[in-house]
Amino acid sequence: MTLTTQFYTMIAMIGMGSFLGAALDTYNFFLKRWDRKRWVVFLNDLVFWAVQGLLTFYVLLYVNQGELRFYVFLALLCGFAAYQSLLRNGYMTCLRIMIKIAVSIYQFFVKIVLLLLINPIKWIVHMAIACSMSLLLFLWKVIKWSSQLLFKLCKILLAPLLWGLNILWGKAPQPIKQKMLHSKQIIEGIFINIKNMLRKLYRRFR
Repeated sequence: MTLTTQFYTMIAMIGMGSFLGAALDTYNFFLKRWDRKRWVVFLNDLVFWAVQGLLTFYVLLYVNQGELRFYVFLALLCGFAAYQSLLRNGYMTCLRIMIKIAVSIYQFFVKIVLLLLINPIKWIVHMAIACSMSLLLFLWKVIKWSSQLLFKLCKILLAPLLWGLNILWGKAPQPIKQKMLHSKQIIEGIFINIKNMLRKLYRRFR
């Protein structure tokens, strides 16, 4: 190995030591060990150190064909120590600033999506529901008015028949009368419940 290759190896390993320190701080910043389960931390640590080892070996392979010497470890240690003493505070400050900028950009795009896409869709759906409920209520009123009109007409036209039925009703046994009155109350209760439900839905989406 020539002196030039050794020099390049030293510089590269010092750089990798500094990179390792920055990567370790970034990893710990995002991992939040105190809020994770132990097995999750273990798996993340295993993957992290495996990736760092592969990157270091790749750089070493590129610089000196992967020859491992004692000074390689010294250079890594020097680079890591240089990062800890000289670069760590500045890097962590820059990292926090970059994260705040990224979060601000993300929140801005979320607001844009809500303003231009989600809110109009919600408004359209709200209006569609309100119009549908208004239409249903209108149809209910029309049906109610028509049924009342039809009932009055039938009452007029069927007055003789009703008169005869009243006579028969007066002579009918009491159990039959009670069953028919109970059925009438059930039917009236169903129609009243449907009417109240439609009114509540209309008031809610109006």
